[in-house]
Amino acid sequence: MAIIDIDFDFRQDSKCGDPDTDSQKLYEAHKFLWSKELPNGKIFTLEIKGDSYGRFLIRNNLCMNLSSDRMCPHFDGKYSNKFDGWLSDLEKEELKHKVRTIGGHIVFPAHKKNGFTINQARGVSRIICDRFDLTLECIRRFYRDEESPLSKTLTNYKDFFDLFIDFKGYVDFFHLQDFIDQQEQVEFSLPFDNFNRPPLPQTIDEYKQYKEHTIDLMKKRNKRILENLYQIN
Repeated sequence: MAIIDIDFDFRQDSKCGDPDTDSQKLYEAHKFLWSKELPNGKIFTLEIKGDSYGRFLIRNNLCMNLSSDRMCPHFDGKYSNKFDGWLSDLEKEELKHKVRTIGGHIVFPAHKKNGFTINQARGVSRIICDRFDLTLECIRRFYRDEESPLSKTLTNYKDFFDLFIDFKGYVDFFHLQDFIDQQEQVEFSLPFDNFNRPPLPQTIDEYKQYKEHTIDLMKKRNKRILENLYQIN
């Protein structure tokens, strides 16, 4: 895979409806993108591992297996259908499509370690509700030895985060530069008050704001990924 189609919706390559579980194309993209030199100078070597149930993992040479994770939720059909009617069908599908392109996916350690995985912890947390901007803020604080709602879980996977040395190393490695500002502060999709306000959109306008900001981030990250591939080739 020399070039990745940054507009491809990996839902089209999933039999179970969850590309993070069974999309061969998604895992091939992850392998291609993240098999490279780490900020610590070591080479990250990734291989795709499948099981008899059609689920994929990523085996590597430096830490436990990794798995794909959709970074940004769309909220549709969740939370007792709270958001029904807040976006048009066209708006909902636009958001669902963008978060399922390669720019909407990242990898985390796949297996439980003294509790939830990172993927699970950010999904079940009522303070995070699976939002990647809030997850990224927790990761930023982890590198600064500051507390966050995900502190315990992230600490369990310190060996993974140590591969990237610091927050900038993590951001640069995964092409997340557009998720932060020049002071390395996270650019939030909704108003942020130190994890005190509810993480879900509270009004239709907030939902639309979240949608537009998320789609913009996906477009920018896809562009960075593509530009990086052309530099490599």
